Amino acid sequence: MIEVKNLTHVYNEGLPHETKALDDISFTIKDGSFVGIIGHTGSGKSTLLQHLNGLLKPSSGTIVIDGVDITDSHTKMLDIRRRVGLVFQYPEYQLFEETVAKDVAFGPANLGLSQEEIDERVRRSIELVGLDYERVKDQSPFELSGGQKRRVAIAGVLAMEPEVLVLDEPTAGLNPKAHLDILDMVEEIHKRENNITIFVSHNMNDIARMSDQVLVIHQGRLAMDGTPAQVFAREDEIRSMGLALPDATEIVSHLRKEGMELPADCLTVDQAAEAIAKALEK
Repeated sequence: MIEVKNLTHVYNEGLPHETKALDDISFTIKDGSFVGIIGHTGSGKSTLLQHLNGLLKPSSGTIVIDGVDITDSHTKMLDIRRRVGLVFQYPEYQLFEETVAKDVAFGPANLGLSQEEIDERVRRSIELVGLDYERVKDQSPFELSGGQKRRVAIAGVLAMEPEVLVLDEPTAGLNPKAHLDILDMVEEIHKRENNITIFVSHNMNDIARMSDQVLVIHQGRLAMDGTPAQVFAREDEIRSMGLALPDATEIVSHLRKEGMELPADCLTVDQAAEAIAKALEK
């Protein structure tokens, strides 16, 4: 479980350009949850993510993961990295080794593991992201497609066997097929690992489809915390923050305003289609 309490972060504290990026944020994430984070550009999402694996230290507040306060100065960074894996936007830009296997092995090799354990983690992680280990292990990562490169980068984080996987816009810049493939992969990893998965996306369809819990960050504060149905039901507030609704929710909202009797909690195309069909039958 993750418990974030009164988290505040101030950039350039005490200087003329002091900026409060996070302002007294508190929330809880249950073990095994899939959590989506949304917010307008500059709302503080990336700053929040970087606190979750210790890249940034808060000005005040705490983050406790499975009973360990990762904001405590006595907590070792290596212990945090083992618990929380952070995949940055465009992670393929961080690939650097001559082969896929060596790139994925970089993290585990710094944990002091035996070569046998490292090799086992590399194979497992490459297969976990849907790649054929024997086919790609000796290839240069730079010879792969964009989607495959991203899978290799994610495999490198998974090889650390984190309890929490944090993904910052994992489908950014991908074509529609690669976009869906990466989402399917992330869902499969979550099911198999039963870890906490946290992902940031500007695609509300993805957030609605995948999340158990949605956090809405607005101007550095936590504006909403609930299920996708609870969050997207607050249509006017969502729009006031410059955010969109899922496509299906948008269509249903329009039809409701035109007088059609439809439930307000349709989040996916299938749900909307079923509700509209039932309404037309009446």
